[in-house]
Amino acid sequence: MKASISTMQLCRTIAEMRTAAGALKAKNLTLGFVPTMGALHEGHLSLVRAAKERCDRVAVSIFVNPTQFGPNEDFSKYPRTFDRDRELLESEGVDLLFAPSTEEMYPPGAITYVTVEELSEKLDGKSRPGHFRGVTTVVSKLFNIIQPEVAFFGQKDAAQVAVIRRMVRDLNLPVEIAACPIVREPDGLAMSSRNRYLDANQRKTALVLSRSLARVQELFAQGERDAQNLITAGKLLFGGELDVRLDYFEIVDPETLDAISTLRDPALVAVAAFVGSTRLIDNRLLQI
Repeated sequence: MKASISTMQLCRTIAEMRTAAGALKAKNLTLGFVPTMGALHEGHLSLVRAAKERCDRVAVSIFVNPTQFGPNEDFSKYPRTFDRDRELLESEGVDLLFAPSTEEMYPPGAITYVTVEELSEKLDGKSRPGHFRGVTTVVSKLFNIIQPEVAFFGQKDAAQVAVIRRMVRDLNLPVEIAACPIVREPDGLAMSSRNRYLDANQRKTALVLSRSLARVQELFAQGERDAQNLITAGKLLFGGELDVRLDYFEIVDPETLDAISTLRDPALVAVAAFVGSTRLIDNRLLQI
């Protein structure tokens, strides 16, 4: 909607971010928002471009949110590449970059959380207790600080999208949630900041996730509608992969995340697996 600009404003504090976003609102400019944890890749940049298409101005956050990591997860080693990320966002013409400290986002003694009951215990929430409570808490804080008209999320995190949509609906938050397509490597692997943890052999092995989804898609296209038959076929591909531990392989309603027995339109096929010690997720939306 507008030409790229070369000057991106970096905001480190909530006050700075509110002032910068408020100045755009005062000009009646629509603001799109892309929340990230940094370690940016083409998937993130596709969200930025979608935001630029739809909105007058674009804000991005980089914040590795500690409350969505479990005690045995990779918070301390999660990739942090701020200088590179900043250059990428500036080259994409992002207007505002919000990069707060943990202390800025969580004041001492903070004990308030936002929880979407039931949905937060499904798929990734079942495997990672407390994960979605951390996600919805930080996203609600970011929405409150930035107040965008539209927020852009990747379909790769399908369960996250469902949880955030429900939070926005239930709390009457004035923001539209836009889910954007998964961006894949040429060989089919879904782009993820965690892919950089994989060595060369694990990188090849990780393709079993996208292959299993492709197999389900193929059977679905041939007319198979029984969820258990499709799940069994998808899981079968993991049998020969010794370095892969399947976390879940489920077919669910994309809005409620409830398991379905007979596929109707649409259905979400979701998979999570550990390749070595790295947990990866992927999914496909099946539509008739």
